Amino acid sequence: MMRWLSAGESHGPSLVGVLDGVPAGVELTSEHIKAALARRRLGYGRGARQKFEQDAVRILGGVRHGVTLGSPVAIEIANSEWPKWEVVMSADPVDPSDLLIDAGTGDEREVARNRRLTRPRPGHADFAGMMKFDHADARAVLERASARETATRVAVGEVARRFLQQVAGIEIASQVVQIGECRGDNAAFDALIAKHGPAKTRELLDADPVRAADADTSAAFVAAIDAAHANGDTIGGMVEVCAYHLPVGLGSYTQWDERLDARLAAALMSIPSAKTVAVGAGQGQVSALGSHAHDDIFPTDDGGVRRSSNRAGGVEGGMSNGEPVRVTVGFKPISTVPRPRATIDLRTGQGAPALHQRSDTCAVVPAAVIAEAMVAITLADAVMKMYGSGSVERIRQAVATHQRQVRSRLQGEQREDAS
Repeated sequence: MMRWLSAGESHGPSLVGVLDGVPAGVELTSEHIKAALARRRLGYGRGARQKFEQDAVRILGGVRHGVTLGSPVAIEIANSEWPKWEVVMSADPVDPSDLLIDAGTGDEREVARNRRLTRPRPGHADFAGMMKFDHADARAVLERASARETATRVAVGEVARRFLQQVAGIEIASQVVQIGECRGDNAAFDALIAKHGPAKTRELLDADPVRAADADTSAAFVAAIDAAHANGDTIGGMVEVCAYHLPVGLGSYTQWDERLDARLAAALMSIPSAKTVAVGAGQGQVSALGSHAHDDIFPTDDGGVRRSSNRAGGVEGGMSNGEPVRVTVGFKPISTVPRPRATIDLRTGQGAPALHQRSDTCAVVPAAVIAEAMVAITLADAVMKMYGSGSVERIRQAVATHQRQVRSRLQGEQREDAS
């Protein structure tokens, strides 16, 4: 079993992620995690914050000389902006008079750093969190609810991704399939996969400003983001994550919480701003007749099988079926918009405009990288549950043995206990 937790606030000294259950023998260095976090910073439509906040990575435990030990892997992502926030985010008590001093540089979005935030922003966790935990200051909520927390997901997701690749050759790639009302075409992405493979395709899409697989779609997505920015607005969209070379049988139909599609949906829906999740064809499969909704199975000349399509997205009956797992996630526009929305000031009980802080115009591109991480973590746990724990070599051998058994079944060889 592989599980993870994170701790820390957006403007605190650091974020910390802990991934438990990582077997011994995964090749991992700080540079691998730094590279993953750099991918999260990519994307057209990002705001100014990405330019001045940097990620300083330290592996605190679970790794020695570039190889995991089998103990929990702990990763710290330090906040380079911490000196600006030491007073307002101090863990220890501070002199109340220090909080009366404007902490910014004259920018209206900065001078309120030390002030109590009493106007919950629509679309954020502010209002519900203040009510749930009885906070008078929204900062007590927004600092943890911030999407900055997803940096830890990407960090621990990189550990999971490397585990999957090293024990089973599983590769994960993603693309942006929609910005606003502008949709792309999967054909270009699939052509890149067929020509270059998932790992190289991931690199090629990293180089595109909007993670689009073809130039025309990329230009259309950029134009949609520009239009939203020009109108003083934000814009959402949809990403697709695909996992390749999965063995058959990850997940289970035996209990509701072991179904692979359910676990993927929960993991992806937990990403801030996620609003929809679909596996495979999604709504297209829902609206089709049964005779057209499913993926026929055919034997191949080399003793394997092929599918007529992959409408199921690589999951049938809550288990991986050997086809690529394909999931799409839809993200709402960022809630913090340049034009203040109406809210209530909980200090006075009166209506007031919500505070506007810095935000991106569009965060769909980095959301694809975060979604990759969540898929990797979910699949890594499923692999551990199916093949055991301990060391990379032991799990690799278990995967190989299972693959040989599947192959023999496909070639018509009967199990000894078959009736």
